[in-house]
Amino acid sequence: MYAKLGESAEFIRSKTKIIPKVGLILGSGLGAFVDRIQNQTVLAYDEIPNFQDCSVEGHQGRLILGEVKGTPIAILQGRVHGYEGFPMEDLVFPTRLLASLGVESLILTNAAGGINLDYIPGDLVMITDHINLMGNNPLVGPNIAELGPRFPDMTEAYNLELRSTLQSAAKEISYELKTGIYAAMLGPTYETPAEVRMAGIMGADMVGMSTVPESIAANHLGIKVCGISCITNMAAGIEKGKLSHDDIKVQAVKVMESFSNLLEMAIGKMGKN
Repeated sequence: MYAKLGESAEFIRSKTKIIPKVGLILGSGLGAFVDRIQNQTVLAYDEIPNFQDCSVEGHQGRLILGEVKGTPIAILQGRVHGYEGFPMEDLVFPTRLLASLGVESLILTNAAGGINLDYIPGDLVMITDHINLMGNNPLVGPNIAELGPRFPDMTEAYNLELRSTLQSAAKEISYELKTGIYAAMLGPTYETPAEVRMAGIMGADMVGMSTVPESIAANHLGIKVCGISCITNMAAGIEKGKLSHDDIKVQAVKVMESFSNLLEMAIGKMGKN
């Protein structure tokens, strides 16, 4: 793993002079933010040694390095998921690679189903904590000491300083950024109404199929993490009707301007810290 990270990082450094300070992983349907990046270097995932390409619609599969409001950034436009059959090692390889490139702060984004009745589709919600219901953990197996400790602390999995930065950015653009706890399940089936009720009883405000492995891997590395969920639908059983990936993509498109404005403002602030 450590040798593979070095090989991938060396390839990327040969393509750009950007040393990213902030990393961003874009979830389903949220890739249009890349239009805000200046001085872009674009690499398809299948160009990068040891990298897995995306197979899910709405995930373009590109690494983009450049600048946002003067802040050097590396953006992963799409991710792979456990439900695609990839092992956890592959799910978090991109996160570990961002650390190898110099990233100090990581913004994780996703499309999620709302459990909290105070949410409506189109809301952006800052993640304050998570519940891992995926049945696995990316740190299972021999610990790679070069990456981090055997038993990393997760008391503050979503960094208080970065959360404050997101709130400050939201205030500056006059956006009401809600907060909540994200529960991750393996998928690819959408959750049953009973599973949604269970997650709600456990304290979850929203549910999805990603983000948690990346958060764990980043905390293991000592990277500061924050996260934003786009509530693209209410989770199964909260409202009548069936769930559709096409509907989720449509809702993500509708919220893109607010999402992009929030990210742009927040990244600019992170670059000054």
